[in-house]
Amino acid sequence: METYRGMDRDALSEAYNNRAVVPDWEAMMGDWQQRSAALYQRPGWQRDLSYDPGNPRRRFDLFAGSRPDLPTLLYLHGGYWQWNDKEGQAFVAEGLTAEGFPVAIGEHSLAPEITMTGLAEEMRLLVRGVSRQARVAGRNPGVVLLGMSSGSHLLALTLSLPEVLGALLISGAYDLEPVRISPLNDAIGMSFEEARAHSPLHQPQAVSKPVVISFGADERPEICRQGADFHAALVAQGYPARLDPIPDTNHFTVLETLAAQNGALCRTATALALSLAAREN
Repeated sequence: METYRGMDRDALSEAYNNRAVVPDWEAMMGDWQQRSAALYQRPGWQRDLSYDPGNPRRRFDLFAGSRPDLPTLLYLHGGYWQWNDKEGQAFVAEGLTAEGFPVAIGEHSLAPEITMTGLAEEMRLLVRGVSRQARVAGRNPGVVLLGMSSGSHLLALTLSLPEVLGALLISGAYDLEPVRISPLNDAIGMSFEEARAHSPLHQPQAVSKPVVISFGADERPEICRQGADFHAALVAQGYPARLDPIPDTNHFTVLETLAAQNGALCRTATALALSLAAREN
């Protein structure tokens, strides 16, 4: 039987089950849906922009904002590569849009209809699509990544793209080996080789860019460890990376600090985008 850090399939299922330790997660996600729908009613949104015509899930929503000089903040939802869509987590842009920042809310295909290799390719298409749209519209074509959970993992695979200026990655798993061994892989179907190839922890990062690795301080220990390990790997490769656990938050409530205009992660994201824009000028 395969194990990871002494944990077998059943133990890994528990270690990565974020919902099990947040009893009201369903109510929270229902609230997110309502708040996202309300946010979309505000002026300034473009919906369902395609980054690959012909695939209905390869799309993003865009709030262009009032600052065309700033890079676009690209948010990608979580859902362990097999659940959720952009409409359910768009509420996270509330504070960012209130400040006038350009914000894109991305979406991707879901396993088992797509492999991890296919998802990695989709992420490159997404980032380039967001950048291209900004360039055509006369805005700053740079992209700052904002990922959550599996969205953090997927966006981390694009750090080397020239369009990417920096990243805030929240509650991600950057080594896919425990995922491969766990029941989560039943839908994804990764081999050892594929999991290794798409694990940011094990990939050399060719270009040094500012990256903030964050997570809720009250999350599952494995999620916290994964973030700390990826941070250490980035620092070892010369990245100006920062580790930023958010006190008194879990895998769900941590997103509230991104949605709130005065929230810790909203402040981090806006400061990061402003510093990167200043660096370009």
